[in-house]
Amino acid sequence: MSLSPLDDYPVHQSPEVMRHVATSDRNFYDRYYFNCHAGSDELMLIVGAGQYPNLGVSDAFACVRHRDLHRVVRASRELGRDRMDTSVGPFRIEVIEGLRRLRIVLEPNDHGLSYDLTWEGTIPATLEPRHFLRRRERVMFDSSRLAQTGRWSGHILVGDERVEVTPDRWQGTRDRSWGIRPVGEPEPPGIHSRDATTFYWLYAPIQFDDHAILCILQEDDKGRRVLEEAVRVWGFGSPREGEEEYLGRPEYRPTYMEGTRDVREATISFSPPGGKPFDVHCTPVLPVHLMVGTGYGLEPDWRHGMYQGPGPVVQGVTHTLPRDAAVMWGLVDAVGRFEYDGRVGYGLYEYWALGPHPSFPEG
Repeated sequence: MSLSPLDDYPVHQSPEVMRHVATSDRNFYDRYYFNCHAGSDELMLIVGAGQYPNLGVSDAFACVRHRDLHRVVRASRELGRDRMDTSVGPFRIEVIEGLRRLRIVLEPNDHGLSYDLTWEGTIPATLEPRHFLRRRERVMFDSSRLAQTGRWSGHILVGDERVEVTPDRWQGTRDRSWGIRPVGEPEPPGIHSRDATTFYWLYAPIQFDDHAILCILQEDDKGRRVLEEAVRVWGFGSPREGEEEYLGRPEYRPTYMEGTRDVREATISFSPPGGKPFDVHCTPVLPVHLMVGTGYGLEPDWRHGMYQGPGPVVQGVTHTLPRDAAVMWGLVDAVGRFEYDGRVGYGLYEYWALGPHPSFPEG
């Protein structure tokens, strides 16, 4: 056992030093996620960074979809003793004002993507419901997450093209999650090899002029809700600043492109208790296949939390569309356009429909 700089702050939650988490579960993780877009199909940047204390690894990625380009830069290193060090090779994250302003940087590198961006939240960071899933006797998910909409300033460099990012146009969403979910090297499946894999998922944090709607739902292979949330959060500077309004049970009706599970459009219905029900019409504007190259599980040699050596190890992955469309599958993070009651907003439209589900009679 050894100390780290974080131990000098009064934040301990257990008799352990701060670099050791209170569970020995190998799958404990602590992550950042950001996206940046202009509410259009011109560009979407997605950034993630995580620490995996019981695996001794820290890693990060950035993925950009720009015209026909899908480009990823990713890095990994041994975590070491100082968990306040968020740098991984050319990546770093700086908390300027907790829950309000952050800076994310990817220094120039050999892989054709870099940025220096500052985030400012437009609503208070909002804690989502705890995500818990036990499959047979094993806890697969047990995590907490905060969500926030916001605006960006700075620049992005894709190849030789510099994109100036100003808060009048560039917006996005971010989250912070921590807890347990499958990470690192694959484990022997054992009895779980008999389980049907279903991941029926919608995550839609949406920014409007003076408020945001945060919607999340997950269902199992029987259509039962594993997780759900629907709230309207009023933004900084509005007369109702910080107020959260519960919007009832969200109902989700996607329309898929023929012969696929790619969403063409969707409707999300909300029924706030004592209030007027309303529908939000959703249109994916720019789809990004989040799992391709970023470590979410498609590549056997690069997964979040997988040990790549002392590091830092830095790699680049580039695909061109539509030439490489065959490898683009899995969870989709799209720039989304959302409309209700004459209001138009933009945000993240994240979805996946994997495996058996009542909405797919063919299984």
